[in-house]
Amino acid sequence: MKDGFLRTACATPKIKVAGCSDNANEIIRMAKEAANHDASLIVFPELCITGYTCSDLFLQKSLILSAEKALGTIAEQTKDLKAVIIVGLPVASGLALYNCAAVLCGGKILGLVPKKHIPNYAEFYELRHFTSGNAVFESVKICGQYTDITADVIFQCSSVPELKLGVEICEDLWTAEPPSGKLALSGASVIANLSASDEVIGKADYRRMLVQSASARLLSAYLYTSAGAGESTQDLVFSGHNMICENGTMLAQSKRFTTGIIYADVDLQKLESERRRSNTFASHIKNHDLPKCIWFDLPVKELDLNRHISKTPFVPESKVNLAERCEEILTIQSTGLATRIEHTNARSVVIGLSGGLDSTLALIVAVHAMDRLGRDRKDIIAVTMPCFGTTKRTKSNAEILAESYGVSFRDVDISKAVMQHFEDIGQSMDELDVTFENGQARERTQVLMDIANKTGGFVVGTGDLSELALGWATYNGDHMSMYAVNASIPKTLVRHLTAYEADHTDGKLRKSLLDILDTPVSPELLPPKDGEISQKTEDLVGPYELHDFFLYYLVRFGFTAEKIFRLAKIAFDGVYDDETIKKWLKIFLRRFFAQQFKRSCLPDGPKVGTVTLSPRGDWRMPSDAVSTEFMVFFND
Repeated sequence: MKDGFLRTACATPKIKVAGCSDNANEIIRMAKEAANHDASLIVFPELCITGYTCSDLFLQKSLILSAEKALGTIAEQTKDLKAVIIVGLPVASGLALYNCAAVLCGGKILGLVPKKHIPNYAEFYELRHFTSGNAVFESVKICGQYTDITADVIFQCSSVPELKLGVEICEDLWTAEPPSGKLALSGASVIANLSASDEVIGKADYRRMLVQSASARLLSAYLYTSAGAGESTQDLVFSGHNMICENGTMLAQSKRFTTGIIYADVDLQKLESERRRSNTFASHIKNHDLPKCIWFDLPVKELDLNRHISKTPFVPESKVNLAERCEEILTIQSTGLATRIEHTNARSVVIGLSGGLDSTLALIVAVHAMDRLGRDRKDIIAVTMPCFGTTKRTKSNAEILAESYGVSFRDVDISKAVMQHFEDIGQSMDELDVTFENGQARERTQVLMDIANKTGGFVVGTGDLSELALGWATYNGDHMSMYAVNASIPKTLVRHLTAYEADHTDGKLRKSLLDILDTPVSPELLPPKDGEISQKTEDLVGPYELHDFFLYYLVRFGFTAEKIFRLAKIAFDGVYDDETIKKWLKIFLRRFFAQQFKRSCLPDGPKVGTVTLSPRGDWRMPSDAVSTEFMVFFND
């Protein structure tokens, strides 16, 4: 469970109805199998010791006693397993019979959680046998141990503080106010649901949606384990539909109408980060509402993670989802820009069009905005400003884009103005230093601002989120504008948005967009070599796919450098070696802290995703913050 990862398992055994001893043997076998796969939490279905479909046999003393004996056998035979095991059985207390989940660890019965909501409609008639555990709090002796029967309980791991376990049973989830809500608000990071959900047409989709939405709403991991083979099919069929979700994401799901075990490594630190960010999550829970807490201990394991880590967390991996995401993002960007145009009564918008990716995307957004407003695209003024580093390739693409989209186009060569400025300040043309580079960027911004003034418009910024994170932007130069449409779009996503636009165009425009996608990312501030780009950004600051990965996990979840490195090694296995990843991670963190002052004065721009660096929104950081404590990992 190093770095907050917990391996979980949902197991559906093949049972025999009322065959408690046989069922216990199968549960023990599967529990050992799951533990051998390093699962620390293993959840079995509702009433799995007896079978859910025992009907009036639940009222037989022999079955109740057999179930208790089987529970004792399970506890004894799994006491050496380094895992929490949850099984379902009927438990008698006084005159009541409860449908319970028994939580076991190290041979001890930590607690018995009764089902609160007992269905008695359609094909269900559980009230014939079971009493609701809604308000019960009783101490019972079972299998020679004393324990409590109560639904309001959280099982807290002493060795892994992030692991707080809550339990509910089947119908509890399907109600208007599930018990898991209170449990989660009281700290439960993992909810286990022991279920026996029968199959009818369409129910699987609804069940899947219910489990995913519960995990999202509760900002939790949700383990749903259902009864399957061996249950009576006299009137119903059970499919063993098991699911493990994390904050709305399906991590693992079983094939229906099978038995077996599914596994998933849930990230408890990630869930903790989400809850800490959402300050409204537990704001209305009072101390006297908190449930009982039962402590247990588990060894901390460093897992060989059984979890997919995407190289591009900002970009959906599914082509269908990616297309939908691109369309939605372009709509958000263009709507934001269109609103700003209307609000300011702007007669024009001015864009510095370099022939590179970022300015291309800004032009695409501006075109969509003008189309949305029903205005002439000529109100967009695209300005190319060639200077010492401009290549024929990028200048040509800028011209083709402007012509193909039907926008106004201006070619303003800034070479003479920059040379005059260099002469005024004593800058040698042979000294290719930061002044040589930034002087060009600031001259371009001046040109754009002045054209905007002359045409009654405003400048649309082109810089993206990745550049802001790295500070790869000239202060009071290309990071200044009146509205920055790409400010929350990372470089990896800029590329896909441009490709999406190319897929919806043809002719010269499509060819030019594809060529732009194939052009190395460059500010083109140094003279070209043999007519080709000599200054490639990723050679200087590192691969953007790595930096976007680092940015996502640092800002979105507040992970340590050590954990980010661990995830990056998995995601980029076979792409970058460990030393390369570590090198660029160190550079990313250093630049991220040193360049905050550039982000503290960002212009307005639309928030698109969950990670932004706007000082008015999601990221407020003092410009003088030091990175020392964040770099400890590199000192080890």
